[in-house]
Amino acid sequence: MAKDKINNHIRKLRFEQGEMTQQKLADLCGCTRQTIIALEQEKYVPSLVLAIKIARVFGNKVDDVFQLPDS
Repeated sequence: MAKDKINNHIRKLRFEQGEMTQQKLADLCGCTRQTIIALEQEKYVPSLVLAIKIARVFGNKVDDVFQLPDS
């Protein structure tokens, strides 16, 4: 089975929020900076809880931050 992948706009959203650092986002979401790095590089699929937390930090809906790639 193919590995799951999800696209995101985290990096763009961080910079739209006054160049928020990866560490600041991690602190606000209760995860590690390494998790944010992996998410931005699209090497990690977040849990639903983490996806919701990230979306809330940016004041967006989950599907405005994360998208499934077209098949």
